[in-house]
Amino acid sequence: MSRKTLLTFNAGSSTVKIGLFALGSDGPARIARGVIDFRHTPLTLHVDAGETSLDFTLDSQPQADLSGILAETFATFSRHFDIGKVAAAGHRVVHGGDRFDGAVRLDADSIAAIEALTVLAPLHQPQSLRLIHAVERVRPGLPQTASFDTAFHRTNDTLLRRFAIPRALYDSGIKRYGFHGLSYKFIAGELARVAPENAGGRVVVAHLGSGASLCGLHDGRSRDTSMGFSTLDGIPMATRCGTIDPGVLLHLLMREQQTPAALEDFLYHKCGLLGVSGISADSRDLLESDALAAKEAIDLFTFRVAGEIARLAATLGGLDTLVFTAGVGENQPKIRAGVCDRLGWLGLCLDHAANAANTTLISDPASRIAAFVIATDEEQVIAEEAVAMLETS
Repeated sequence: MSRKTLLTFNAGSSTVKIGLFALGSDGPARIARGVIDFRHTPLTLHVDAGETSLDFTLDSQPQADLSGILAETFATFSRHFDIGKVAAAGHRVVHGGDRFDGAVRLDADSIAAIEALTVLAPLHQPQSLRLIHAVERVRPGLPQTASFDTAFHRTNDTLLRRFAIPRALYDSGIKRYGFHGLSYKFIAGELARVAPENAGGRVVVAHLGSGASLCGLHDGRSRDTSMGFSTLDGIPMATRCGTIDPGVLLHLLMREQQTPAALEDFLYHKCGLLGVSGISADSRDLLESDALAAKEAIDLFTFRVAGEIARLAATLGGLDTLVFTAGVGENQPKIRAGVCDRLGWLGLCLDHAANAANTTLISDPASRIAAFVIATDEEQVIAEEAVAMLETS
């Protein structure tokens, strides 16, 4: 009897991560992970399956309709893995607005609601929708689910979600939503597994990747987060500016005569580490560079991250635990040290040897605040939420 499997799609602005999971009594178990990077042609599907890594060159070309790419991806997986009977496809969708406070089974109404939210996430939402429609075309009738990055932050207090703008604008949807919720949900569960004595306390999770944000948790629930209305807000990122004085935007629009489209491209793609350094958006390149601008970019990043941790500690009424996750947070000891060394006044003392070795616990035994490095897994959350939707529908 052919086993049942599940596919997950985690769409970024320029990449798609694909997860293949086996469905069993113990929940979804990962078989393989694939990544397609749309920034380079010909397109390549990189697949990791345990200790095996494979790269496949795709014949399909990047275009608005992803059906050809998806069909070829399905065929490639089928040739190299026993994918069995695919029971469903689960998708990460960045923005759920106030409509979605959890995962949903996709139908015409929910897809229309997701499309209506595209204006709030113009870089990420369209990619998710293209994948949803491509699955419909390639596998008609296959059940699909959506998991939302914003849903985890629906536990934030109304006061924290407000900007100091007229109430009618808040009521129309201009408010703080928060993002990276699937990552934070996974870390909350994983912290409860590896350090249950810490999980119920006041925790700040630093999701540091090319996109980056922080979240303050109490009892495993989101209480505050650095990103707000858009994925531009909060700390500086690889190419995004983070929090910026609105007067700067007015100046660029009115004095520099930038068009809205040019300003959008500038804020999303030309700022952050790339903008400050003028060298690279990749912190690895900057850490290896002797250029003063590279050092300044890293220093600004760690300074802003540390400052945001302190702000979230104010929301939480203190800080017991700090968790680093995502690509930069999991793999770059110098970045973690640059952040932690600025938080000694809060009682955080780093074990520099443990930090250099990328161990799970990186704080010194004498530290008042425990610091951890925990790998995130958004696809696992998507898979688990998809299974829950299938079981209840």
